[in-house]
Formats: sequence, structure tokens, C-alpha cells
Amino acid sequence: MSDLFSGIKQKISGHNLRIVFPEGYDERILRAAGRLAAEGIITPVLIGNIENVQAKARELDISIEAAEIYDPANYLMMDELVAAFVERRKGKATEEDARKLLLDENYFGTMLVYLNKADGLVSGAAHSTADTVRPALQIIKTKEGVRKTSGVFLMVRGDEQYVFADCAININPDSLDLAEIAIESAQTARMFDIEPRVAMLSFSTKGSARSPETEKVMAAVDEAKRRDPLLIIDGEFQFDAAFVPEVAVAKAPDSILQGNANVFVFPSLEAGNIGYKIAQRLGGFEAVGPLLQGLNRPVNDLSRGCNTDDVYNLALLTAAQTLSK
Repeated sequence: MSDLFSGIKQKISGHNLRIVFPEGYDERILRAAGRLAAEGIITPVLIGNIENVQAKARELDISIEAAEIYDPANYLMMDELVAAFVERRKGKATEEDARKLLLDENYFGTMLVYLNKADGLVSGAAHSTADTVRPALQIIKTKEGVRKTSGVFLMVRGDEQYVFADCAININPDSLDLAEIAIESAQTARMFDIEPRVAMLSFSTKGSARSPETEKVMAAVDEAKRRDPLLIIDGEFQFDAAFVPEVAVAKAPDSILQGNANVFVFPSLEAGNIGYKIAQRLGGFEAVGPLLQGLNRPVNDLSRGCNTDDVYNLALLTAAQTLSK
């Protein structure tokens, strides 16, 4: 295990954190939950029909005795969840609507987090990103002053650790969105003991090409500096000028980053998604995430192509997020 995850386990140990897994019937979820429960660092909260979840665990020879299992169809405190949901949605949902929605495991699990019955949520192994994020936006909502949520990947290879954003949520962020993503990503980096040096990426470096796309990134840099004058951030950069000191000397000799960025903000979801997958598949980096940022409480979205290690790692990161909320 990398130093990143060893440090996270030390940080969250002893806090009795409870992480909700709405897809309690999924084999990958069960294997990760069994591992977490055996280590005693996190209490997994599995959502699903209790008998079916237990039967699946027995079939897979997984011990989940230390986990909690809740079935929305037979939850004794459902009235409390319904009332809280109706109040939270304020005129957008009736009691009947709430009872129907809360039978959905993602809505149910998100309400557990909102009501402090759990500390965070990990879903998406069998659901779309929208299925995971929509309840979070409706119930947990974004932090005060944050316009939108965004998604980052922690890219890990040996002792190397980088943050890539936004690789999951915002298709075509404007300059204000990009500035916000940069600031939130820097906060995420600090959460994992990475001192952020933020590069705003584009296809040009420091005005080597001019277009609405590059001007958007330039404006984002200015806005981020205005909001957080102490943040080490610069751009716009081509990736090599942000990452390779020798290239930075030639292309951006006056930059504060000097080719040593560790937080990379992509100009669009298209670029970010392609970028992290190239680093993962060609560069041999482990892509951990996406980790959602900007929400009041931690909710994170797995890829439907995830494996057990992905679930386990994202649960650890989610637990770490709860300590910095």
C-alpha cells in the first residue's frame, strides 16, 4: 500500500467512522466491506434486503458481522427520514413522493448521511454517476459559496501523488467554474498532505496562442488568485510546461511553478477524462476516485468498471473527507 493510504488509515483510525454502501448486494462492495470490517477502521453500512445481503456474503465466504445492514423497505425510522426529506426539499416533494424516493438505496443512504446516521457514502458500482450525485445535490447540497460540485482523481504511482480535476462532473466549465475547481482541488490536495501547486492547463502556454478557450483559462487563473491570494497557481499551460522543469525554463521562465505542479486543472471534462485515463493506462498510475468536492458531506461515485480495491480505496478517501468537513 502506498504512503498515501497508509497515512489515511492512520488518520481515520479511532474515529469510528461509518460509510454507507447503497449497493450492498454487489460482490465488489461486499468484498471491500468485509476487508474494512475486518480491519476495524471503518464500519460499513450496507443497504439492501438483509437476508439477501447476508446470503450473498455467505456464498462468497465473506464475514460482514461487523457491518450494519439496512433495508429501506423495513427501516424502523423511515418516518423520520420522510419528514426530514420533505423539509429539506421545501415544497418540491410531498410525503408520498418522499416515501417512494426513499425506497431507492441511493436516496435512502444519502439521507442517512444528511441526518448524521452515517459519515459518508460510496456508490456507483452498479449505478450511473447521475444516480449517485443527484440525491447528494438535492439533499446534502453544495457548501456555502460553492456553485457546483466537481470531481478529482488522485493519481498515485509509488511515491508520486498528483491531483487531476475535473475529470468527472462539469462538461464545459466557464472561467468561474474553473477558478472554483482549482481552489477546491487545492483544498483536496491539502487533505491528503499534498502542498498544492496548481497548474491551469490548455493547449497554449502563457499566451502562445489566443482563442476564447485559452482566454477562459487565463480568466480562471486571475479569478482564483483574487479569491485565494496565497494559492500557488499559474497558467495557462501546456502540460509539459507545467510538469517538466526543463520545458518550463523555455516556455514559462517567470512562472512561480517552474515546472513543478502537482494539481492539474483541465479546461473541460473531455480533456480531464482523457488525461487521467492516459496517465492510468500508459503511465502506470493508479487512478483513485473520482472524489467529489464541494458538497457539505462526503458522497463519492465509483466507476461501474471498478474492482474491490477501487471500492476499498475510495471508502478510505471518503472517510478522510469526513474529518475535514
